[in-house]
Amino acid sequence: MRRILVLGGTRFFGKRLVERLLQDKDTEVTILTRGRAEDDLGDRVERLTADRGDEAALAAAVHGKHFDVVYDNICYSPDEALAAVRVFAGSAGRYILTSSMSVYDTSPEALTEAAFNPLQLPPQPGGREQFTYQEGKRLAEAVLLQQTEFPAAAVRFPIVLGTDDYTRRLHFHIEHILKGQPLGIPNPQAQMSMIRSDEAADFLYWLGFSGLTGPINACSDGTLTIGGIISMIEEVTGTQASIQPQTADEDMSPFGIRESWYMDTEKARKAGYSFLQLAEWFPQLVDELAASLRHR
Repeated sequence: MRRILVLGGTRFFGKRLVERLLQDKDTEVTILTRGRAEDDLGDRVERLTADRGDEAALAAAVHGKHFDVVYDNICYSPDEALAAVRVFAGSAGRYILTSSMSVYDTSPEALTEAAFNPLQLPPQPGGREQFTYQEGKRLAEAVLLQQTEFPAAAVRFPIVLGTDDYTRRLHFHIEHILKGQPLGIPNPQAQMSMIRSDEAADFLYWLGFSGLTGPINACSDGTLTIGGIISMIEEVTGTQASIQPQTADEDMSPFGIRESWYMDTEKARKAGYSFLQLAEWFPQLVDELAASLRHR
């Protein structure tokens, strides 16, 4: 019987991961959250309640338990990573951190894992409020990947999209275009990587059986330009977008990068994982979201 712990797991790709794990009859799934969000997982999972940022509470919640794989979707600082190293020493067979493409700076070339090496970054203490999102994730990777208590991997996801995206980033663009509101896009030709929420969950599930360690890029095959995304939305909605290089903050695109920012996934592909084609699923998602937003 495999015993899996998911830190977070009640929404978006974390919930999709839990649902995928529950399909395996020989797997027991435990989720740890603050207990504030409702879900429909029922008694199919064991529930632990603790504040991820409170090391003592985290240690008390998992005391005496062993997990074959720990998935950490809610680690954003070196202090949280250090807490995990101490709490799960001797009780985790494998640790998988959900990291981010944000650890990379923008680049005209596809980014390989070597573009940021967390083994060369000296760890330093600090909480979420002391670092930018990028630096917090970099330092969390550095802590977890430099320790030797358990094998660890850091999955670098780009923007994750889906009908269940609670941040509503693609929704934002469709709504602005439907309403005739301006969209701030500094560079329409910038290329981006993306991944769908169910694909992100499937990759995490697969990685739990893999021996891969260290940083690992994970994104759908291919890239899109921001201008190409807008063109798709214009075609589906029949409405022309009002694109401006600079707007009020509330109208600036969450995809509005100034330079290309996309990843190479050769490491994962060589290990046997096959990614979806971005050009195939993205237009379908635009269609689905546009249809739902029109009827609101």
